Amino acid sequence: MSPQPQAAVGAPLSRVDGRLKVTGKALYSAEHDVDGAVHAVIVDASIGRGRITSVDTRDAEAHPGVLRVISHRNAPKLPYRDNPGSNNPPGRRLRVFQDDLVLFHGQPVAVVVAATLEAAQHGASLVKVAYDAEQPSTDLHEAEPGEAVPYARGDAEAGLRSAPVRLDLTYELARNHHNPMEPHATIARWEGDKLTVWDKTQWVAGTQTELSTVFDLPMESVRVISPFVGGGFGSGLRCWPHTVVAALAARVTGRPVKLVLSRRQLYFGTGFRPSYAYRLRLGSDRRGRLSAAAHEIDAETSSYESFFEAVMPAGQMLYSMPNVSQAYRRVPLDVNTPIWMRGPGFASASFVIESAMDELADRLGIDPIELRRRNEPSEDESTNEPFSTRRLSECYTVGAREFGWDRRNPRPRSTRDGDWLIGLGMAAGVYDPGRYPAQARARLDADGTAVVEAATSDMGPGTYTSQTQVAADALGLTMRTVTFRLGDSLYPPTSPHGGSATMASVGSAVVDACNQVRRQAIKLAVEDRESPLYGVNADDVVVRSGRLHVQGNPARGETYKSLLARNNRAHLEANGTYNGPGAERSAYFAYNATFAEVAVDAALGLVRVRRMLGVYDAGRIISPKLADSQAIGGIVGGIGTALLEHTVTDHRDGRIVNASLADYLVPVNADIPEIRAIYLDGEDNAGNLLGVKGLGEVVQVGVAAAIGNAVFNATGRRVRQLPITAEALL
Repeated sequence: MSPQPQAAVGAPLSRVDGRLKVTGKALYSAEHDVDGAVHAVIVDASIGRGRITSVDTRDAEAHPGVLRVISHRNAPKLPYRDNPGSNNPPGRRLRVFQDDLVLFHGQPVAVVVAATLEAAQHGASLVKVAYDAEQPSTDLHEAEPGEAVPYARGDAEAGLRSAPVRLDLTYELARNHHNPMEPHATIARWEGDKLTVWDKTQWVAGTQTELSTVFDLPMESVRVISPFVGGGFGSGLRCWPHTVVAALAARVTGRPVKLVLSRRQLYFGTGFRPSYAYRLRLGSDRRGRLSAAAHEIDAETSSYESFFEAVMPAGQMLYSMPNVSQAYRRVPLDVNTPIWMRGPGFASASFVIESAMDELADRLGIDPIELRRRNEPSEDESTNEPFSTRRLSECYTVGAREFGWDRRNPRPRSTRDGDWLIGLGMAAGVYDPGRYPAQARARLDADGTAVVEAATSDMGPGTYTSQTQVAADALGLTMRTVTFRLGDSLYPPTSPHGGSATMASVGSAVVDACNQVRRQAIKLAVEDRESPLYGVNADDVVVRSGRLHVQGNPARGETYKSLLARNNRAHLEANGTYNGPGAERSAYFAYNATFAEVAVDAALGLVRVRRMLGVYDAGRIISPKLADSQAIGGIVGGIGTALLEHTVTDHRDGRIVNASLADYLVPVNADIPEIRAIYLDGEDNAGNLLGVKGLGEVVQVGVAAAIGNAVFNATGRRVRQLPITAEALL
């Protein structure tokens, strides 16, 4: 079949939903106008562990406007069936209002439902809860870790003993919170035994599945609607307790209920990137060839669920070495459950591995890029599989040239600008993009326009736009004649919107659906005696701007509109499917080289990022304009991790001390320097129809390490904890 012309894919197009967003017409979860909706506010536990001994609701119930106060004393018992289709970590899920047990500070212990938000808020402040409190365990360093998850190849201990050069390094990585612009919110409405929720989620099917199991409903009796998500970064990858609370309150009151978490409640009502204690021992010869590495990793999880993220793979495959051992231990704490956060696992591991590589380069007097080149593997040594594509060396070359790496003085504290010490640093990054089953539906209408639907989400990367681009080219239509719909469980099911999986997974399903529709139209034309295309080989027909014509002979053809009208067809429709990467095995990763220039005040230790560059091996770039947005956002997130973000817990009671944007610092415009992104031209066709790898996660991997390495080049101080603070540099 002749290749379909590509007019939209690869073009730097503006967001198709951009006008809706800037004019305020894009409706987020709390903004839907649901008739008769009342308001709910959660009462949070003020202890970190223990039992509830009493709940006094009299003052709250007497407050004007308050309709109900629900707690474990009067809530209906919920089935909470097993949920094998959820995205929840394994363990005993939090069962809201089902018993008197408190598992972490901030756990929902009651909910106040009122006619107005103000009445619900004041009513919640009037609920008096008494506890039998116990001392919570919230310190990663004081708690007993669980059994280690191991990995080994070769003999790491023997390799370390025999290595001429050895490093033994310990790193501390602070907990990070997502802090999306839109707070998590749910509106829940019951109509008989059918439940509809408008929810902030990155996986409508996951929320649908969780609610169906909690309330013992058939899946088709739960509808989840989420057309816009105001930032997620991973925080919406599971159904959180507040969504269940909203549905429960709606069932008890018989009214639609709106529940919006406060900014403070986001710190314990949803998840976070877990903190890590990470020891890395590294061995090499004097020319920098790595011989052994031993990773000892402790990560926080909750006491009731066992969260795990992919912090191990980078240490297994990023560099070539014969001897590797890893021990990943989850440390159960009296906290709410962590969740994936941008670049999950890989971003945390990269700070450790890439900082250690920089330290080894300095010890050996080898350029950091050259050290990495000397340890470039020819295959994934953890699986012995070939790389689908691996162009990391090219990322180094392009990045070094464009950033001016040759101007870097390797001697620390050698470059100054007045009172500021100047340093350059770099780091490699890798991420394992997801490829999961997905479905899509495409319909070509008689007026020549098309509608494509899939139950995916858009938390900001531009899913509406990129999927419209893919659909437009596959159908041979212009962007303005294609409408892409998402965020509704009535649409064909898709995988979670995270893990850099959406373009490869949902995009492949969209291509499949649209290809089928286009082929239906071509078949109809070549078999229609009245069509100019009658008798033409179907493989020789392409479609451009809604017009079918013979490849190489644009004059011979007709439009979709005339073809369907003549054949009395109201529409053509097809369901597309993507089943995953298939049986062919290869190591499928996205890569980057990130470069940073920092200035450090010699007297005060203040760090300022001056400029950053990311070079990406991310396969085919569907939308360069959206890609730049992703790269800038990921680098900004990495700057926050490197220099600002740090969740502080009071270990006496488990309270998060800095649960606000006034105290939990994230980058603002004044912190953001010149940022540039470069994408290597090419495709990776391993297991998807678009040649993509996914970009949203890898852009944050390596950023913190590049900044930390630049800080060392500027100051000569090696900081092995995140965030890097002025105190650590004085």
